[in-house]
Amino acid sequence: MPPAWLTVVAWLYLSLCFCCSAVISYDIVVSHRRQPMGVMNFVFPITALYFGPVALAFYWRWARAPGPTAPPMGMTRRASMAPAQAAGSGMRPGGHAQHDATPPGPHEAGRGERARPGWVTMAIEVSHCGAGCSLGDVVSEFAIFALALAVAGATLGAEYIGDYVLALAFGIVFQYFAIAPMRGLGVKDGVIAATKADFISLTAFEFGLFGWMAVMTYVLFPAPHLMPSSAAFWLLMQIGMMIGFVTSWPANVWLVRRGIKIPM
Repeated sequence: MPPAWLTVVAWLYLSLCFCCSAVISYDIVVSHRRQPMGVMNFVFPITALYFGPVALAFYWRWARAPGPTAPPMGMTRRASMAPAQAAGSGMRPGGHAQHDATPPGPHEAGRGERARPGWVTMAIEVSHCGAGCSLGDVVSEFAIFALALAVAGATLGAEYIGDYVLALAFGIVFQYFAIAPMRGLGVKDGVIAATKADFISLTAFEFGLFGWMAVMTYVLFPAPHLMPSSAAFWLLMQIGMMIGFVTSWPANVWLVRRGIKIPM
């Protein structure tokens, strides 16, 4: 059994992370601040499930999408008349030329927006990879616990295999919905590109997580082992996911520089 203090800390931090994830989800769904890239609507709340207030602060400072805007009062009539007036002049409503009509792309800063530093772009890349990994790890851990699976009598072996397979599956799905729309790829080419982009970064993430899981199993709690039914287990897994985030960073930098991944 984990010590009482660890259980208390675990419940406090887990509750904080769930609240942070809920705040981001509320902002995206209810406040209509949906991300330009749809898959990121899931990535940011999932990242908050292990990074908690750090993920929330990052989202609010660097990744929050602009909300819907309503036209000022008294402008509705003029706005409705503007298209007819501009049709024969080659001008957009409001007097802007047509060549200004293209909005900034997903990676560009529009007028009045702050440009993202390089580390912010890379943090979003790693968060995208980590979200798929984390989701696969959570599903796998509960499944292995429920089915009492083991490899050569060791639960950790089953966790390694299950976590990696499901993390890879979820990671490819997340990567597909990022790469395919940006490159205009079909299903087959999109899956191939997603697999190439995700395999290395996911393996690097799992390398850090699996190393920490070995420490959990053989050093911190050799007997009895912590189970997914305990809050302390998930607190330690959150720490492992943070470590995986760090070990995945260099891999994502390399993949972006080689053009295998496209900056988001």
